[in-house]
Amino acid sequence: MHGLSWKYYCEIVVVVCVNFTRYRILKKYICIEYYREKPQILCEEVSKIRSMTYPHGHPPPLKAVTLTHVRYQRGDQLGHFLAWISLVPVFISFGGFVSHFIFRRELQGMFFAIGLLISQVINEIIKKSVQQARPETCALLEMCDSHGWPSSHAQYMFFFAVYFTLLTHYRIGALFRNQMLIVALLVWPMALLTMYSRVYLGYHTVAQVFAGATLGVLLGGGWFWVVNNWFRCHFPAMEESVFGRLLYVKDTSHIPNVLKFEYENTRAARKEACKRSD
Repeated sequence: MHGLSWKYYCEIVVVVCVNFTRYRILKKYICIEYYREKPQILCEEVSKIRSMTYPHGHPPPLKAVTLTHVRYQRGDQLGHFLAWISLVPVFISFGGFVSHFIFRRELQGMFFAIGLLISQVINEIIKKSVQQARPETCALLEMCDSHGWPSSHAQYMFFFAVYFTLLTHYRIGALFRNQMLIVALLVWPMALLTMYSRVYLGYHTVAQVFAGATLGVLLGGGWFWVVNNWFRCHFPAMEESVFGRLLYVKDTSHIPNVLKFEYENTRAARKEACKRSD
């Protein structure tokens, strides 16, 4: 290899292959066997590519899309469980609100989702303004390419818990007969476990998750007040708008038990259809 180690040879060949489609300057030297015999040419061409690709001499740091990338220590069963708990906001967003829009298209649920989006935007603005680092334990996870205060997971879950609790308390579009029991036994424990998971897994400090939870409570309660005091009176107009008629958007805020209402009306419609067919 004329003084080049095989490891270095492999490295520069990879660099050539990665950059070849972009710059097209190695077209005549694409044959690996040619490089085996003339490594000096390869080194010169690689230097050209690196100087064109990285003017400052170093590649830019990589950043991962960490939507579901949660790490825990191998063999830690509690950590494994909490890693899944940490993904609850993702499940709520995609499994809950997306399916809600597809199958129900209810205005209260839409504004609920809009509030969560606004909450996350506020979280990002605060993080970039404060720029508080994540704990040192996060460095071991190789996932510390963003700021830590406040915790977006804790903020999301406590916003969700507060808004859902208020919907249930005021019986606005309730889906279940004993919905408050679900709130007490499922929603709030999930919020607390999510907050705990972020500390246990090393992604946040205690102060960061409490800051996120506090902000989530304030934003959740505030957004509920805004929706049901400012926007709710306009729901009928939204239903009758071109957008509402096109997408079959509806408002069920005035129905105490939506599931029971739909069940009874579906049965009544079926019985009416049977009478007509007879």
